[in-house]
Amino acid sequence: MWLFLTARLRTWLLLTVVVPLATGLLRRIGRALERRGGPSRISGALLKAGELGDRARATLRGGGRGGRRR
Repeated sequence: MWLFLTARLRTWLLLTVVVPLATGLLRRIGRALERRGGPSRISGALLKAGELGDRARATLRGGGRGGRRR
């Protein structure tokens, strides 16, 4: 079925569905690791990956680097 979707639709699906779900999952795993054993390199990297997804979404929405628009 994936073959029948256009390239533009596949890109849209990845950016609007898969990437936010993946970054949210990484963030949740990072927080769970921090709760279990305290901060570590792995939990920090997972949390940074989650933040990267948030920043990318803010940029795509027009928020830029400063966060929200005023």
